Amino acid sequence: MKITLLAIGKTDSKNLQNLEEDYTKRLSHYISFTFDIIPDIKNVKNLTEIQQKESEGEEILKRLQPSDVMVLLDEKGKQFSSEIFADYLQKKMNSGLKNLVFVIGGPYGFSDAVYTKAQEKISLSAMTFSHQMVRLFFIEQLYRGFTILRNEPYHHQ
Repeated sequence: MKITLLAIGKTDSKNLQNLEEDYTKRLSHYISFTFDIIPDIKNVKNLTEIQQKESEGEEILKRLQPSDVMVLLDEKGKQFSSEIFADYLQKKMNSGLKNLVFVIGGPYGFSDAVYTKAQEKISLSAMTFSHQMVRLFFIEQLYRGFTILRNEPYHHQ
């Protein structure tokens, strides 16, 4: 199985970028992982929230293959503990799935078309985080999940 993380817009903070790169490198020891950044939509000042979500949604959907399973990182999604998320990853790997695609939307969330196409929604917290922080948190949780599955000493219960 391959895991892809799609996110709208680049991270401005060099410190966050360095941490993302560190956890991405660590994750590569466990699974094929790709972090695909969709460029910010141009001229957003001239767009309504709905138009911006639709434009971002088109870019997200263009990057999907028919066999991909898309999971949105969304505040209304299901919440997991790290251990249960690790079990979730194991079940996905056992299912024979080719590519599991997690998506972080833009500042206003996802378009209706993206919600319709998504198979699942996961929430990292009931709190709201910046889109830049969510990337780091999610990549770290992927890494944590694989260390849990391998009984490695990264995660403490």
